[in-house]
Amino acid sequence: MKTSSVQSTATFESMRQYILDTYQNTHVGQSFVLGNDQYDCIPVLEQPSASQLGLARIASPPPPSAAPEAIAGGDSGPSPNTTAQAMAETIPVTSQLAASDKIDAYGNSRSCAAGTIPMRRITLEEVSRFPSLKAYLQKTPDGADRLATTQMYPSQAATQAVSKHTYAYTYQNVANLGQTTTVNLWSPYVDTAAGQIFSLAQSWTTGITDTGVNQTVEVGWQNYPAHYGDQRSRLFIYWTADSYQYTGCYNLDCAGFVQTNANWYFGGPFPNYSTPGGAQYELRTMFQLYQGNWWLALGTPDNMTWVGYYPATLFGNGPMHTGAQHIEFGSESVGSTTWPAEGSGNWASSGYSYAGYQRQIWYYAPDNTAQWARLSVAQPSPSCYSIAGPYSAPTNYWGIYFYFGGPGGTSC
Repeated sequence: MKTSSVQSTATFESMRQYILDTYQNTHVGQSFVLGNDQYDCIPVLEQPSASQLGLARIASPPPPSAAPEAIAGGDSGPSPNTTAQAMAETIPVTSQLAASDKIDAYGNSRSCAAGTIPMRRITLEEVSRFPSLKAYLQKTPDGADRLATTQMYPSQAATQAVSKHTYAYTYQNVANLGQTTTVNLWSPYVDTAAGQIFSLAQSWTTGITDTGVNQTVEVGWQNYPAHYGDQRSRLFIYWTADSYQYTGCYNLDCAGFVQTNANWYFGGPFPNYSTPGGAQYELRTMFQLYQGNWWLALGTPDNMTWVGYYPATLFGNGPMHTGAQHIEFGSESVGSTTWPAEGSGNWASSGYSYAGYQRQIWYYAPDNTAQWARLSVAQPSPSCYSIAGPYSAPTNYWGIYFYFGGPGGTSC
């Protein structure tokens, strides 16, 4: 894997100090290895977001959520329930640990004690793969980050020549208090030697200011070798209050997300991934603004667990302080002269068990009622990636859904 060089001795020292500050006054109850990562079990109020934001207590999560009513009619699209396709079993992901993964190779339990959460260890070796601390914390190391939509902050335009973000996504401009989707898990190869950076599938919950500044909370899976050190897709979250310029980070890498549940491992891999024509592993994600916090739930449609929250105060007086105006669902990749596959690497037209998909997509209206999404399609790189749909199924099982993905290449 190609690595980045630290810009200077002073930069290296700032990285070292950042790590020291992150773990200052933090007490580790136990540690374990998951994949190639070290995790530490840290008291909830000693994680960076709680300690650095000065939280005296943990907020209360929202009450159980209700899905919208079944869809009547609509374009049902390619059915995922034909006899041949039914051979590809759909398996909900309720844990990142397989039954055989409860203990690591050194005999350490991978379960954190009550009152603590698992935090992926930030190491100097990892951070110094990037040219600067800012590059490590940003969504991509060159700072050319933006939303999938064309509503980008104008000052970012000059950075787009450094690397290019490519997408296959759906979206809706709608006032909302959060959204939910189910995405199937894949781990497309990212050729770092060819300048490819990452491939992901996710949802964006977004506010956009009058001057075009984006604020967003994001969740999904991502293969980002420079950040995580291998070729497996990981569970990730991200936030920014200023168009990815100076605020935000992945997972628990800076003060932002307050994790409250110990059963999910941000930055950690999954025990299984979908296979073309075979088992389809899928994860349900949800954001909901509740009592001044953007709460995240993970799990299955029948068993969602509140995992933690972004305090809305992170967004200052911006739109995400009180709600969002835009939702997006799809895939994204980054490269310079060549781009990795998105989803499974197959075109969206290949359908169930061969393409990536997101399904049962709805949002919370400002009155907190659940509404099915009415998605529009954008395909900014049609030579490399595609969308099929969106479709509407007549039951709650698939609801609003679409297929996505493609092989990538050199002309994206």
